[in-house]
Order: sequence, then structure tokens, then C-alpha cells
Amino acid sequence: MEKKVTIVIPNYNGKRFLDDCLSSLERQTSKDFETLVIDNASQDDSVSYIREHYPWVKIAVMRHNLGFSGGVNVGIGMCTTPYVLLLNNDTRSFPKMVEELIKTMESADDIFSVSCKMIQFHDHEKMDDAGDLYTCLGWAFQRGVGQPVGDYREPAEVFSACAGAAMYRRELFAKVGLFDELHFAYLEDLDLGYRAKIQGYRNVYCPTAKVYHVGSGTSGSKYNSFKVKLSARNSVYVNYKNMPLPQLILNAPALVAGYFVKWCFFMKIGFGKDYVDGLKEGISTRKKCKKVFFRGRDIRNYWQIQKELWENTITYIIELAKRKL
Repeated sequence: MEKKVTIVIPNYNGKRFLDDCLSSLERQTSKDFETLVIDNASQDDSVSYIREHYPWVKIAVMRHNLGFSGGVNVGIGMCTTPYVLLLNNDTRSFPKMVEELIKTMESADDIFSVSCKMIQFHDHEKMDDAGDLYTCLGWAFQRGVGQPVGDYREPAEVFSACAGAAMYRRELFAKVGLFDELHFAYLEDLDLGYRAKIQGYRNVYCPTAKVYHVGSGTSGSKYNSFKVKLSARNSVYVNYKNMPLPQLILNAPALVAGYFVKWCFFMKIGFGKDYVDGLKEGISTRKKCKKVFFRGRDIRNYWQIQKELWENTITYIIELAKRKL
């Protein structure tokens, strides 16, 4: 009997995380899933370790590192189940995680993705991510990051799921598209959720599907040259691809202000040049992106998205103030 879910785990030199990640899947209350690890040419014996200790896990070994986007796209292409659950290797899942995601996904046909309640691995009292939001400043942020876990007990609609622990309706990839491989990593999940929203699908947060998340398990740190540059470049791609010209013009003052403030922040911590280089690369290579085709019937969706961009900017300011206090 075919399973409902394929759990796709991208892995790059993540051997040290695999026991927590895979053993927690063995303890799931729902067994209606199969597990597929996409190994991005690891050099730390991840593959042999999985084969020896977790023989029930399927493995696809890439010849070179395809990044998050390329790796999970391979995994999605190998899936035949109705749902695909993307899971970072630096997570430990609660026993009912799969069960609760399935319940939420089956509650409505217009749900494209369901984001888990991601809790900080090293501080179980604080949130890591309750779904991702996007602002008119061109800033994406983790909803709830650093806030008390108890503050995020209710289901909610979010701008996009965090692909570090999220379930997707597989059949809708044919309409929305896969993860953009030009991104390689960072903001690729936001871009995907944005495209789904343009077509009228919803991304939601499920507070009863919980995981602990280390964070930056593959990149190694919150800020580094590689991450800052790619994130800056990809932020240009997100706006260029998904906003029609009138919306870009409408948001231009806020976007310019947002980029300037971020440049000041990264200058302060020593990554100003990396940030500028990323923006330059994004601008010069933007036409390599496949821009979302504008359809008149989606105008209502664009307007709803614009309202969310404004509302999420206010939410960001409020959450930032809470963290500072």
C-alpha cells in the first residue's frame, strides 16, 4: 500500500545531526511515510553511516553539491506520494509531527504548504520559526523567532512555510513550479510560497506539528560571507520574479530603504561588501530568473499579498521590539 508522505531530507556533511533526525522519525505515531535522504556529495561518511544504522532510509547520492534547491527538487521528482515533507537534517521531530501535518493538509484543498512549529534546539522555551513572513522592505523573517514557545499555540496563515520542516501538496508543484535552483540556498522557500499565493493557494502554520531545530547546521553560522551574499542576491530575485512592474514601483521607496538599512547593519558587523556584491549580482543576473507570468484573474491575489506585505512590516517591528526588550 502506497504511503501518503515522502520525507525528503537534504544532507551535506551532516553526519553529526543524523541520529537525532532519523531516530526521531522512527518514533512517529503515524507510519504513513517513507524517508529519502538526498546527499549533496558529502565527504563525512554520511552515506555509509545511514546505510549501516538506518537501512530503512532510501538514499540518492549526488555527484556534486546541488544546494538546497537542487537537492530537494531531485527528491520531489522521485516522489509519488500525495504529500512531500521537507525536513532539515539538524532537526529532531516530536512523535506526532507527521500525523499533525497530514491532518492539517487534509483539512482544505487550497492549502499548498504546512509549516511546523520549529523550536530552538538549545533553548526549548524559545521559538525558532512559526512560518515565514515577508515585508514591503524586502525583508523575510522567521515569525516568532526568539519569542516564548507558548505564544504560538494557534494555527495561522503565513506568507510561506519554512522548508526546514514543512509539508507540501505534491500535485501543486506542477502548477506553482519547483524550488528555483538559481537560488541554490536561502529564500527559495519564500519564493515558492510567494508563487503559490499569487495563484490563490494558502500557506499555513500548524502549532501541533513540532520539531527542535539547531539552525544553520549546514552553513555553520548565522552570518558568514557565503550566506550574506546569497541572501542579498536572492532577495533581488524574489522581488523581480514575483512583483509585476506596478507593484515594484509601489514598493520601490520601502525596498530602497530596506536595502539601505540592511547594508548599514552588515557594514557594522563586517559583511557590508558581501551584501553589496550580492545585490549587484542579483541585479546583473535577474533576467536569468523565470518571472511569474501576470494574469488578470490574479489581481485580487496580488492585492491581498500587498496588504500582507504592509501588515507583516508592522509585525516585524513589533516582534523586533519584543526581542530588544
